[in-house]
Amino acid sequence: MSAAPVRRTNLPVRNFGPMYTAPMTIWFTVFFLAPLLIIVLYSFLRKGLYGGVEMGDFTLEAYRNLSNPSFTIITLRTLATALIATFITIFIALPCGYFMARSRNQTFLLLLIIIPFWTNFLIRVFAWMNILGNNGFLNDLLIRIGLIDSYINFLYNQGSVVLVLVYMYLPYAILPLFATIDKFDFSLLEAARDLGATKVQSIFRVLLPNIRSGLYTAVLFTFIPIFGAYAVPLLVGGKDSYMLGNVIADQLTKARNWPLASAISMVLTVITTAGVLVMMNLQRKDASSRIAVRKNKGGDN
Repeated sequence: MSAAPVRRTNLPVRNFGPMYTAPMTIWFTVFFLAPLLIIVLYSFLRKGLYGGVEMGDFTLEAYRNLSNPSFTIITLRTLATALIATFITIFIALPCGYFMARSRNQTFLLLLIIIPFWTNFLIRVFAWMNILGNNGFLNDLLIRIGLIDSYINFLYNQGSVVLVLVYMYLPYAILPLFATIDKFDFSLLEAARDLGATKVQSIFRVLLPNIRSGLYTAVLFTFIPIFGAYAVPLLVGGKDSYMLGNVIADQLTKARNWPLASAISMVLTVITTAGVLVMMNLQRKDASSRIAVRKNKGGDN
């Protein structure tokens, strides 16, 4: 007795992709795209008589105010501070990430890097104020051991701003560098040494080119938040440490000039977006070059 043929029904294939991505799309639209569009709109409006904006009166007045020489100085100072702090952060994070990748106690070292996140941002800033203050720990220690006779003004200057910014964002640089270095084949360093390269040459010619993706990520994770910093220069900086984040806050709360604050925010957004695009382009070129090298090796074999 032959088995009855199985009938196949062509059931419609339902695409659940939009349903799965809907929460993320709504979140992205409400909390990122909509505020950005509001900032763009406000930057082209005129300041209201008692603050806020006058709807329907479009103008470029806010962007013309950006040509003020004082704003140019603050922008250059902010850019210089962000670049210097980012460079120092990466310079410190590289050996830290390398040591963590070669260590057997990676979990414990990762815990030490994450512990500062358990404490509030402002509490850590105030802790540095207690350390660097005129009657703080550092001045008291130097006076007790006889190195100085009177206190040194460590606070309220550009150096204190850079120091605290480096401390605040150092974990953001260490973690991506550690993740990248941990995947690196350290036998390549030994091979480079066997071929006559020094330790410095093996690091610059072998290690760094192979961890460029981690370097790019570390730079983005540090430069972008430092460039828009507000609390650190406000609390530990002086008159010469005024940054764009402080200008935006003052225009919103004191001058009540929302269009100018929005225009400055757009400058920050454009500069950071340009930095992200540059890094993405570098990462894309790095990935394509690696794929080309692998194909060439595969063809030779």
